[in-house]
Amino acid sequence: MSVLPAEVHSALVQLLQGLQSTDNTVRASSEEQLNTGWVNKQPGMLLMGLAEQMQGSQDDGTRSFSAVLFRRISTRTAKDQAGQQKEIFLQLNAAQRSEIRTKLLYCLTNEQQSFVRNKVADAIAEVARQYADEQVLGEDGSRDTWPELLNALFQASQSLDAKVRESAFRILETTPGIIEKQHEDIVLSVFQRGIKDDSVDVRLATMAAFSAFFVSLQKKSQQKYYALIPDVLNTVLPLKESQDSDQLSKALITVIELAEAASKMFKNVFSDLVTLCISIIQDKELEDQARQNALELMATFADYNPTMCKKEPKYTTEMVTQCLSLMTDVGAEDDDASEWNGQDDADFDESDSNHVAGEQTMDRLANKLGGAIILPPTFNWLPRMITSGSWKDRHAALMAISAISEGCRELMEGELDKVLDLVLPALRDAHPRVRWAGCNALGQMSTDFKGTMQAKYHQVVLPALIPVLAASEPRVQSHAAAALVNFCEEAEKEILEPYLDTLLENLMQLLQSPKRFVQEQALSTIATVADSAESTFGKWYGQLMPLLFNVLQQPNERELRLLRAKAMECATLIALAVGKDRMGQDAITLVNVLGNVQAGIVDEDDPQESYLLHCWGRMCRVLGQDFVPYLQAVMPPLLKLAEAKADIQLLEDDENVAQIQEEEGWELVPLKGKYIGIKTSTLDDKFMAVELITVYAQNLEQGFAPYVMEIMEKVAIPGLAFFFHDPVRVASAKAVPQLLNSYKVAYGVQSDQYQTLWKGTIVKILEVLETEPAIETLAEMYQCFYESVEVSGKDCLSNGNMGLFITSAETVLKDFQTRFKERSEEAAEREDGEEADEETQFAIEDDQTLLSDMNKAFHTVFKHQGQSFLPHWERLLNYYDLFVSNPTDETQRQWALCILDDVLEFCGPASWHYQAHIVQPLLSGLRDSAPANRQAACYGVGVAAHKGGDAWADFAAGCLPMLFEVTRRPGARSDDDAFATENACASIAKVLHFNAGKVGDWQGVVAGWVDTLPVVNDEEAAPYAYSFLAELIESENPAVMSQAARCFTFVAQALEAETLQGNMAQRIVQAAHKLVQTAGLDANQLLANLPPETQQTVRAFFG
Repeated sequence: MSVLPAEVHSALVQLLQGLQSTDNTVRASSEEQLNTGWVNKQPGMLLMGLAEQMQGSQDDGTRSFSAVLFRRISTRTAKDQAGQQKEIFLQLNAAQRSEIRTKLLYCLTNEQQSFVRNKVADAIAEVARQYADEQVLGEDGSRDTWPELLNALFQASQSLDAKVRESAFRILETTPGIIEKQHEDIVLSVFQRGIKDDSVDVRLATMAAFSAFFVSLQKKSQQKYYALIPDVLNTVLPLKESQDSDQLSKALITVIELAEAASKMFKNVFSDLVTLCISIIQDKELEDQARQNALELMATFADYNPTMCKKEPKYTTEMVTQCLSLMTDVGAEDDDASEWNGQDDADFDESDSNHVAGEQTMDRLANKLGGAIILPPTFNWLPRMITSGSWKDRHAALMAISAISEGCRELMEGELDKVLDLVLPALRDAHPRVRWAGCNALGQMSTDFKGTMQAKYHQVVLPALIPVLAASEPRVQSHAAAALVNFCEEAEKEILEPYLDTLLENLMQLLQSPKRFVQEQALSTIATVADSAESTFGKWYGQLMPLLFNVLQQPNERELRLLRAKAMECATLIALAVGKDRMGQDAITLVNVLGNVQAGIVDEDDPQESYLLHCWGRMCRVLGQDFVPYLQAVMPPLLKLAEAKADIQLLEDDENVAQIQEEEGWELVPLKGKYIGIKTSTLDDKFMAVELITVYAQNLEQGFAPYVMEIMEKVAIPGLAFFFHDPVRVASAKAVPQLLNSYKVAYGVQSDQYQTLWKGTIVKILEVLETEPAIETLAEMYQCFYESVEVSGKDCLSNGNMGLFITSAETVLKDFQTRFKERSEEAAEREDGEEADEETQFAIEDDQTLLSDMNKAFHTVFKHQGQSFLPHWERLLNYYDLFVSNPTDETQRQWALCILDDVLEFCGPASWHYQAHIVQPLLSGLRDSAPANRQAACYGVGVAAHKGGDAWADFAAGCLPMLFEVTRRPGARSDDDAFATENACASIAKVLHFNAGKVGDWQGVVAGWVDTLPVVNDEEAAPYAYSFLAELIESENPAVMSQAARCFTFVAQALEAETLQGNMAQRIVQAAHKLVQTAGLDANQLLANLPPETQQTVRAFFG
């Protein structure tokens, strides 16, 4: 029954017809009438009318469109009577809302046309979402709910009409939040019934609804639904058997979502699931998307539960076999690669192909399962494939090597010669795609095995790869040049120098290629070679720079823009490599050319603009202070980018969303049934601009000072709280200390100018420490804080500043403890051998980074504030006591120990006031199972001896036996333990030097101490140890004179390891001279017993 007059419906029908008109003028007029005459003036009447049209119109199209329009209008926001933004439906009075809800449910169960019912279901889901998201109040102030909805959906899920049942589950999928906790048992039975439904569409809708509901639950609440998983799999199997690829794809997507949410609930059926998915992947009668979805499901388990995959005997072998099989599905209708090679774009899009899916999955398997699991089955196939008569097999084998090298790095690195024996012959293969794949493998290996690949195998890789630059196929040429980028950017100049002539002659030839993408890649490769070769590139400067100037001085045609951008990049990297002196007047010419390019940029999509930012930065580094005069031209466009505001749009209509999705450079964020569109391209430019400002401030220092105040106020400080884009906040955090330093160098730290800037800046930094929501970014903010304090120096923080710092730190520590507790509880629930998921591992890493940067912040404050910081720091003592005694987390113990070390180091005897909080942690730390914690404790004892005065002398001396224990542990000189051992050595030396009167049998302890040398890893510990050794030599102490040859060797080892520098190195060399003379040693004979490189280093010191 209608509650609206007939004339309202008449007007509404006319409006609906106009909105659907094909005449643009009529449609635009109707849109205006809708917004001004209905939405703004009578929204209640509009929504009621649309609900009645859904219920009563005889025209299917009108009912469908009314439902679409109802959903769109109901979700729009407008100010309510209190001035708050609220969705239009929620602004209706309680009676109107109730009447509309009733009509919507009637339409759901009585609509005969399924396409209309689906639109009605969408409208119901939107209203249900609003009730779930907001607290809706009735006329009397009590909470208004939709109690009939859930029961109506449960009843609809049992309707005789399959389409009605499907619609019920569609609504549950869209708004799982409407299922309240007390209904969980009921909904379990509803899902169980729906997932066994006779209708495939209903079963799929049930699976989708169940997935959405399951994901919305807390982990503890999820377990009662594990029983549904066998039914889920029983839904998938018939779809596979019926060869229904579309429906099978949908079902697999739902299972993927469930696997991401709770992979372990598949444990009891995992073997059957592997068998099912493998059968789908290898079934070539199915469409590619279904096969790839099955592959994705299996890879998802590797991502989220690698332990379960490792325990399933057939998982790895079958997955590797199927991946390699898919990787041979390449070039099906292009066997001679003529189409492939004829492309004008090197980025030939094959992202949805089977072979790409196989490659990406191999990469994931290797990274998640590791080399010990992946390599045996992979290399069971590769030798046969690499020698196969089919080019597709050879191509797949090479791409597999590319895919697994990162994840299998540790095991493959020792077998690189054998791997290269497989790869290098491919560079001479008859088929161009195999040669391309060979280049790809070498490029990937150059990155994954960086250092080893360049140092040990350059003599086989470069002579094989460079000739491929002369291949007849442009795509092979380009990819060979790209592989050389990866190799050269990790190579030392001494390695590259013998190959430069041949390499650059071939790259110069590529600049003559008719294919622009080949020219562009050649420029990028030349730029990388110049960057790595540094000054040795100078020989080629005269030939290359004129060519680059010629490209840059050509007319700015659209199709040449990227080539010009690459030429700019190449020219400025060459400039950086050869330096200002070699360039001479060319440096100024290049800057002027860049200025002309900048002046000619008018289009937003011109790639030259982003390249130009980095080019200016390089020329700043090349010219140093000579770059300052060019700032007046460079800075205005840079500041425009850096000051850009976030371009954000609230998208309420599906049409707006679709339009934005088609545009590049936008990110859509769902929010309460709508989307927020954020223009990320603007934010990316802003990020690059702030990064470049940092480069200018760092390199120009006082020369950049005129711009500092404006940038700090308009860019850097606002950027710290620019929550739309994490990279902008991080870049701003890195810019602030450099801007401060620029001002400091220009005016002096005590100047009025600097102090004004500093006092305003530190307040803003401290505010951000309290408000930054992202843990990873918060670590960057702490780094900004301590680097800024380091710039400002001694006593730069007021009592108010220090108090705010402690307040923010306390909040961070409380939040950390909460996260740690939650992770500990999750860990306790995991089965033996089950690893934490990737998200948890990343969260742990983020927390470790945060604690590390907080540590540095405390260190810096203690360093510059000393004892004045102690009253503030006391507020955190309870946290230190908890952290330092944590039995399960070595990171927390290390965090506390390091700051206790700072208290000792920078507060001296005053730190004894806190001995009840320091003594036992240090003693326990000396015997900690974690080497890093033993190192921190050893350092603390040494600092107590050095800086603690009489108050700490007895304690320090009493620790000597435990310090010696550290040096005598099994594996004390291993990579893991070396720093703890060397810190113990240095701390014993400090005790013997500063607290000699407290040490019984001082001479005997000295003799034992000599056995703790050498110190060849820790550059901070070495000066203390060798300074004490020099004292002993100078005083001709028997402990060193009796083993003079050993002591000389210890000195030689430290000099060769470069742990001694400057004055300290000269002092120990002089002492060693005396030792040789006094003890009557034959220095040449001693040196002869040392490795040749050590001999060379020591002779350079001794002359």
